[in-house]
Order: sequence, then structure tokens, then C-alpha cells
Amino acid sequence: MGRYVARRLLQMIPVFLGSTALVFAMMYALPGDPVRALAGEQSVDPTQIAEMKKELGLDLPLWHQYWNYLVNLFQGDFGTQIASGRPVADIISESFPITVRLALFAFIFTVVVGISMGVFAGLKADTLRDRGLLVLTLLLISVPSFVLGFLGQYFFAFQLGWVEPNVSIEANSNELILPAVVLGSLSLAYVARLTRTSVAENLRSDYMRTAVAKGLPRRRVIGVHLMRNSMIPVVTFLGTDLGALLGGAVVTEGIFNVKGVGSAVFDALRHREGATVVGIVTLIVVVYLVASLVVDLLYAVLDPRIRYA
Repeated sequence: MGRYVARRLLQMIPVFLGSTALVFAMMYALPGDPVRALAGEQSVDPTQIAEMKKELGLDLPLWHQYWNYLVNLFQGDFGTQIASGRPVADIISESFPITVRLALFAFIFTVVVGISMGVFAGLKADTLRDRGLLVLTLLLISVPSFVLGFLGQYFFAFQLGWVEPNVSIEANSNELILPAVVLGSLSLAYVARLTRTSVAENLRSDYMRTAVAKGLPRRRVIGVHLMRNSMIPVVTFLGTDLGALLGGAVVTEGIFNVKGVGSAVFDALRHREGATVVGIVTLIVVVYLVASLVVDLLYAVLDPRIRYA
């Protein structure tokens, strides 16, 4: 197990470098000049712009800028936002916790409701409740998240008055519930379908018939034998979905005015602040890689036949 974890950690290095280099190159390939944008419509002496670029290191070749970024990153320096002069680390420390909380709420909602719905339908496959789940999940998959967000605002905020239409700057937990439900709805549909299919297939397996023939209690047959094997594909999806929730929060945060990384990335893209975008994406990449490793390790817990060398 230890050798496997060490090997996986080593494999993360080229993935991390490749993904951050790609984002770095894409940001700096975008048209526009972040230094020139500081002056707005006013005319600025090109000499001053050149001096500022030299001071910020933006006159260096792209590979040199990326190298400097990596060196500073491993020293805990995410760079400086050009427009405000604030350290990018401060912007991330303000916005990232809000998005992490939103993504965790959405993740918990996806796991609890999605798996419950999937088990509920899978135990009675091809019945009315099973078909009802398939229709509901198909509806969730078909409707874009921004439509769900506006519908949620209309019914629960403006019609029923149960929640506020926008999230305050403090982003209290009760204010994040509706955005989390909207954010996790698409993932919930996939989790419910995966769980339903896996449970329905495993119910017909030999080991399930053996467990029933041995006279084991139904709670143990379902809770241990059936669920343990049925969760492998679901855990695989959930591991990759955590990173997707962080990245997909951009749209949801825009609808509910959440001051998370979505808002920070949008502002950074508008002003061509490459350091801010790359810093946030770097953190999301790290979360994604760690979640993938945890998922692989969970396989051995769910299925004792899996062994890592």
C-alpha cells in the first residue's frame, strides 16, 4: 500500500505540471494587456507600460514566466494581482473557503439523496417508482444548471419567501443551501442512476443468493453485502465529481451572487489577471488529484479482493 501511494504521488507531479502549464499558457495567450488595461481609455506612455511589464516580469518569455511562477508557488507565493496590487493568496483565502463550503454542501446533498434514491429504485427495478426515478433524473440531466438556479430563486425566494434570492457577503450556511441543491442536482442524477443500476445488477449475483440462503438478516444482506459492492462505481464518480463541483460553481455563484472563486475567476478573466486564474485553478487541480487518490484507496476498503502492490 505504501509503495502504491508513493507511486501515485509521483505520478501526480507531471499531471500537476502539465495542467498548470496548460492553464498558464492559455491565460497568457488571450488577447489584451493587463497592464495597459489599468489606464482604461486614457493614453499612456508606452515606456511606462514597458517599465511596469519589466517590473512584473511580463516581458520575459512564457517558459521563463512559468518557471518563476512555479518557484514562487513552492515558496507559498501565488503572485500579485496587477489591478489591486493585492497578493493572490489573500484573494484565494477570502473566496476559496466559501466555494469549498458550497461544494461540500452540494457533495453531501448528492451523496445522501442520490444514493438513497438509487437504492430505493434499485431494490424494486422495473416498477413504477423505478421508472419515476429514471424520469426525474433524466429531467435533471436535461435542464441546464442556470435554469434550475433561476427556477429555484423564483419559487423558493420570490414566491414562497423561504430563502433570500442572493447570498450575503458573510455567506451563512443557511443561505448556501439552495445554491448547493442547484449545484449538486446534476451530480445527484448521475449518482442515483449509477446506484440504481449497480444495486439492480448485484441483486442477481450469486453471492447475494448465497447470503440470502444462509439466512442472514435482510438488513445485513443489503447494508453490507449489497451496498459494499454496489458503491464501487458510485465512489469512482464521486471522487472525480468533487473537483467538478468546485469548477462548476462558477455559474451557480454568478446566479446567487456568491463571492467565491467563481466571482474571483470571472473578475480576473475580465481584467486578464492571469496570476489569479492560475492560482485558483492550481488549487482545484490539487483537490482533484488528492480526491482521485482517496477514491483509489477506497476501492480496497469496499472490495477486499483488490490489493495494491
